[in-house]
Order: sequence, then C-alpha cells, then structure tokens
Amino acid sequence: MYDEDDLSLLDNVEQELESPLDKMEPLTAESVVARPDPEVMLALLESSHSQQRMLAARAFCDIEYAPAIPHLIHLLNDTCPLVRVSAAYGIGRNPSSEAVEPLITQLNKDWNGYVRKGVVWALGNCHDRRSLAPLANALRTDISAVRLWSASALAQMADVGYEAVIGAMPSLIEALVQDPIAAVRSNCAWTIGQLCRELPSNIIYATAIDALIQAFAEDQDLGVREDAKASLLGVGDPRGLQLIETLEQEGWF
Repeated sequence: MYDEDDLSLLDNVEQELESPLDKMEPLTAESVVARPDPEVMLALLESSHSQQRMLAARAFCDIEYAPAIPHLIHLLNDTCPLVRVSAAYGIGRNPSSEAVEPLITQLNKDWNGYVRKGVVWALGNCHDRRSLAPLANALRTDISAVRLWSASALAQMADVGYEAVIGAMPSLIEALVQDPIAAVRSNCAWTIGQLCRELPSNIIYATAIDALIQAFAEDQDLGVREDAKASLLGVGDPRGLQLIETLEQEGWF
C-alpha cells in the first residue's frame, strides 16, 4: 500500500521523475574534494541514528569500497526510506552479484517510489541476467518514475548477453508504443537503439526497428521523435535511414 507521500508522486509527474537523491541536501564542494574516510563511513552504517546511516550510505554513492556492500544490502530493509534509497544508490556505485536478489526483493515490496527507482538503477548497474524480469515488470506496471529508470536500466542488458537483449525487447517496444509518459517513451527509444546494436538482422531486430520507425513518424511528442530518430541513425538501419530522409525531404518535420 502507498502512503500519502508516495501517492503524491502520482500527482506530480515532474516530481516523480526526479533523481532518488534530489530531496537530499547536496554534497558541499569541500566534501567532494576531501572524500570521507571509507572506514569511518563503514562504522556509521551501523549507527543507531538514521541521519548518520543515511549520510554514511550516501557517502558510498561516491566511494567504491567492496567491504561496504554487505552493510548496504542490510540497509535496504532500514525503516527510514532516505536510508533505503541511499543504500540502493550506494549499491549502484558498488554493484555486486550478491546484491541482486536483495534488490529484487526490495523492488517487489518497498512502498516508496523514490526507493524503487533507486533500486532499478542499481539493478541495471549490476549487469546480471536475474535483473531482466523485475526490470521488465517494473517498466510495465510501476509508477512513471520507476518506469523511466527501468527503461534506462534495461540498456545494461547489452553487457549481459544475447538472450538478455532478446528478453528485454518486448517490454521496451510495448512501452515505446503505449506508455502515457513521453519521457518514458523517450528512454525506451534510446534503450532500444542501444540494444539493437547487439542484435543480428533477425525478427526481433526488425520488430524493434519497426517500433522506432513508428515512434519517429507518429509519436505526438517531439522529444520522443527525436530520440527515435537518434536511435535509428545510431543503429544505421537502411529502412530507418531511408524513412528519415524521405520524411525530412517531404517537410514532415
């Protein structure tokens, strides 16, 4: 069940599409120059004060430190959502195969939209085949911010392998055609372009190109059309290139 804060995400699309850490105070210039001691931050991950746990977890968004991974995984279950989102983001900077199942579990149960979108970002960075199904499901069913980040995270399937790329395409094509939020459709267009580069010229590839062509020719949002065009140009598919040339010569755009 969503609480009042999470329901507010559904009422304000711009707010919903923000970064998981947008509601936190920015790191100061001094803290960026002099990064925290990872051993000190590691100890603070076990603090009894949620503010300290949050700040420590957030430190590992900038620090790569493998010993922190088990502690960050543990904090995915913290009672404070700011700690949970910071832990998810920290795992995204310190991806580990050990974190994949805990991240999936949290994605399926966390009521907070900010946490879930941090989790899908981390799942993408883990470059793991197990992330495919939960990311595809989130793209189909979650709130718009999580769908947005899921679309981008699925681009990481290019590093997982051919079967993962094939598995990611149906949900991306569906969202490119049907999602009501233009930013989600744009991210789908970009990701499809990235994944098409990993495919041979088969039926999955052809279906994906058809979806990009449809988005370029028919989508009502200029940004979506531009991202679909960029993907077609990046892939270099002859049909897509010919359509772009024809439509532009005819003055459609």
